[in-house]
Amino acid sequence: MASEATTLTVPGPDGDRELRISSPSRVLFPEVGITKLELAEYLVAVGEPFVRANGDRPISLQRFGSGIDGESFFSKNPPKGAPDYVRDVVVTYPSARSHPQLVIDEPAVAVWAAQMNTVVFHPWASRAGDPDHPDQLRIDLDPQPGTDFRETVPIAHELRKVLAEAGLTAWIKTSGNRGLHVFAPIRPEHEFLDVRHAVIAAARELERRMPEQVTTAWWKEERGQRVFVDFNQANRDRTMAGAYSPRALPHASVSTPIAWDELDGADPTTFTVRSVPERLASTGDPWETMHDEPGDIAPLLGWWERDLAAGLGELPFPPDFPKMPGEPPRVQPSRARKP
Repeated sequence: MASEATTLTVPGPDGDRELRISSPSRVLFPEVGITKLELAEYLVAVGEPFVRANGDRPISLQRFGSGIDGESFFSKNPPKGAPDYVRDVVVTYPSARSHPQLVIDEPAVAVWAAQMNTVVFHPWASRAGDPDHPDQLRIDLDPQPGTDFRETVPIAHELRKVLAEAGLTAWIKTSGNRGLHVFAPIRPEHEFLDVRHAVIAAARELERRMPEQVTTAWWKEERGQRVFVDFNQANRDRTMAGAYSPRALPHASVSTPIAWDELDGADPTTFTVRSVPERLASTGDPWETMHDEPGDIAPLLGWWERDLAAGLGELPFPPDFPKMPGEPPRVQPSRARKP
């Protein structure tokens, strides 16, 4: 007996492409009943802004073979059998190993990824043509236990002011979960470590202004009920869910760009696979012009040098990174040997 399948027409820069969707009725989000076909149709509906936000970048695919309640894995290089319009770019990982990584150039590639059971798309902060130099400064505001989305809102507003004082224009999106992601377009003139230091400088300034609400403490036991500014998301090969990417959460939430004047009244639970296409149709894409005027991170790097001179050094790197110059010991404070 032939397996269930359907064909989806996907418009793109080179005309329509016909993509086969196998098992279209497979339920990926059991709580709300969203199927594989509905997810693919969502990616068609948001195709243009999705590609504008995530395209022309190395990207990792988070794939779920049996729905979001099952196991997932990350796929970076294009799987065997990829269509000829799916390309890749060679990137270098923190280990110094190089490998080809998938690039999305048109909506059909995103739909093909959904056919391969992709739910979440994780783009790099750099472009495929220059993967070593980010063109986005990204700051992840991550609520800790005892805090939630509402606590991130005033922090995001203050972070916008901090970045403006450094000459950068901030753009914002929901994370799709409880937090917020603040981006600033930058000229691709610095490598990842410099951009990380710029993020740390902004995070420390934010922490100084809001010490009861904000923390840069890497170790969870030191964060308390504050919002963590996750500076390590600025590292090479560290990514967050892209704009308009679904999240693997029961209500099929979407990481959604919003305008700053929407932030105070925003409810991230209302931005879903089923609601975002209509939102785009009625309000447009708040991030459409994001990269028209990229900024310079030199002022933030000046803040970094100022803080170094004041005795604030490097912060910990993720455990899978090689030991980095100036990095403090990777020992949980409560387990560190006391002098």
